[in-house]
Amino acid sequence: MMRTVSADETAPTTHPWAVHAEELRVRAGRHLAVDGLDLALGTGVHGLLGPNGAGKTTLMRALATVVKPAGGRLTLLGEAVDGRADLRRVRRGLGYLPQQFGFYPRFTVREFVEYMAWLKEMPKAAVPGAVQRAIDRVGLTAKAGARMKTLSGGMLRRAGIAQAIVNDPAVLLLDEPTVGLDPEQRLDFRELLRDLGVDSCVLVSTHLVEDVVVACTDVVLINEGRLVYQGTPDDLVTRGGQGDAGDSAAERGYSALLRRHRAEAGR
Repeated sequence: MMRTVSADETAPTTHPWAVHAEELRVRAGRHLAVDGLDLALGTGVHGLLGPNGAGKTTLMRALATVVKPAGGRLTLLGEAVDGRADLRRVRRGLGYLPQQFGFYPRFTVREFVEYMAWLKEMPKAAVPGAVQRAIDRVGLTAKAGARMKTLSGGMLRRAGIAQAIVNDPAVLLLDEPTVGLDPEQRLDFRELLRDLGVDSCVLVSTHLVEDVVVACTDVVLINEGRLVYQGTPDDLVTRGGQGDAGDSAAERGYSALLRRHRAEAGR
């Protein structure tokens, strides 16, 4: 049965920084995957870049309140995420798509998104319309009645995006959302990101530098759990030169920033 949410249990109010981290440390097992990270994110689409093992997924899991910080300070939507935090309150303002997500194979797409809306404690009366809008926005209208187990990899990914946006989150966290999407679907997804970033703080973790440059308003580059760079896509493309690795100016800028960071860390 859907639980009715009272007025005093609504999501946190807006804050100058939707995400604010100071000296944030997060462990992945025994490994300190995020190590002293400072980060401030507001409204817009932020692309999170970094090599394998940079700490991107661990950071996303911490921002989604899946794992607790090991140290430092983390504030989400004006609420300090610590031992006293009301995580249920914070989570009502979040949307999260992990790299791999679970689902009941016999659920239809609509049932899956409805179930996730229920877990997010959305008001019962708002759910049907919100579910339909989310399914429509990811291009799965014709598949709303299809069982999850029958979907292709790309369709599953789009269903995952639908559940992440069903509650119109103030902070949306998408970890490798374009895996399995074909080129046309990636173009549609870029348009969706631009739309979502008008009113929300969207953080997209990806290895596709070109997607970040085209669709994002801000670029965040981390390596070994530390912030390497935060700036605009236009600035990123100016950071590289012909001698840097990459097939585009954006990729060369990415490579150059990593190379300089590693050289400085090795001193």
